[in-house]
Amino acid sequence: MSVDVITFGLNHTSAPLAVRERVSLTGDLLRPALDGLRAAFGGAVREAAILSTCNRTEIYCAAEPQAARQLPIWLAEHQRISADDLHPHLYRHDQDDAVRHAFRVASGLDSMVLGEPQILGQMKEAVRTADDAGSLGTLLHQLFQRTFAVAKEVRSQTAIGEQSVSMAAAAVRLAERVFGDLTQVKVLFIGAGEMIDLCATHFAAQHPQRVTVANRTLARAETLSTRISGDTMKLSDLPERLADYDVVVSCTASSLPILGLGMVERATRQRRRKPIVMVDLAVPRDIEAEVARLDDVYLYCVDDLGRLVQSATDARKAAVVQAEAIIETRVQHFMHWLGTREMVPVIRDLHQAAGAIRAAELDRARKMLARGESPEAVLEQLAHGLTQKYLHGPLAALNQSEGEHREQLLAWLPRLYPLRER
Repeated sequence: MSVDVITFGLNHTSAPLAVRERVSLTGDLLRPALDGLRAAFGGAVREAAILSTCNRTEIYCAAEPQAARQLPIWLAEHQRISADDLHPHLYRHDQDDAVRHAFRVASGLDSMVLGEPQILGQMKEAVRTADDAGSLGTLLHQLFQRTFAVAKEVRSQTAIGEQSVSMAAAAVRLAERVFGDLTQVKVLFIGAGEMIDLCATHFAAQHPQRVTVANRTLARAETLSTRISGDTMKLSDLPERLADYDVVVSCTASSLPILGLGMVERATRQRRRKPIVMVDLAVPRDIEAEVARLDDVYLYCVDDLGRLVQSATDARKAAVVQAEAIIETRVQHFMHWLGTREMVPVIRDLHQAAGAIRAAELDRARKMLARGESPEAVLEQLAHGLTQKYLHGPLAALNQSEGEHREQLLAWLPRLYPLRER
């Protein structure tokens, strides 16, 4: 059965944060999801990779069309979400549209922040995870290698990533709206991944009074805190020490909130109405949404930062046209490769059939030589036999055809055989 390249999922434009966090498959959830996907569909889903970030959860696969239609149902069941709640937010791309989508995502054209570079690293990590899980094959491996090459080409030949306002820079801007000068504020980072690393770098450039990194693994927290001249904290110390900080930026892979309403409420009482800025970049969210109702707490989620950075994208929109042109060319190249790949079984069968004819005629020639027949007669018979079998297929097709079908065969024969000009 034929296999299609398919991408389906949801992102920041198709689904609100409340839905995205219910579908998120980050961290330790990714490998079990890949195993579950393959177990559910068996050979019908030949290859698969899952990209899950704060802005999107997408499944890239090489699958039979019937299986592809069932993938949304599988995702809803796997994530324990109603199919009716999930379906309105899903999109699906097939074949060249799926390839085009992968190229655009990796190039930063489908991001909340136009041209942001983090998505490429996230996609590479998703591919490594799929490879480790044994769910990549020739088709998706080729797709992603070309995807990474296209992203590099777009970034090197266009201005799509220049002067981009990142989520990290936006977080600093939000803190400045509340506190103005940040040199007297104390900043707490929860997590030690790539996004926290970026945020810490941006905040450190403002020379805050104190910077602390809290993480489940202290070794990773110490690596980051050393680079930004900060200190570390155990996650278990958060309830007692949260009130010490003016800005809290959190981005972990936790499936449950780390900062609940009660903990933050106690911290605000201890701060005696001094404001606190909380930036939650995690999906699922690290900070309970109800925290936003508290007085003197300024809570921002990833979608809030996305809206802030959109205002800085106009200067780069001219580069989008050039980037789209590059992507379109590379899509056509990939589809040509895919079409060539689909012909491989046919070419192999042709070679096998020709080999069988060759073997049969050689065996016949050897038997004639063994009977003492002259080599010249044997060669003549060998050439005659090969010629007859070589012409049998097209001659039989011509004799059995008529009308438009015969005209099509007559038009194709000069391309397949070196016929003399008539």
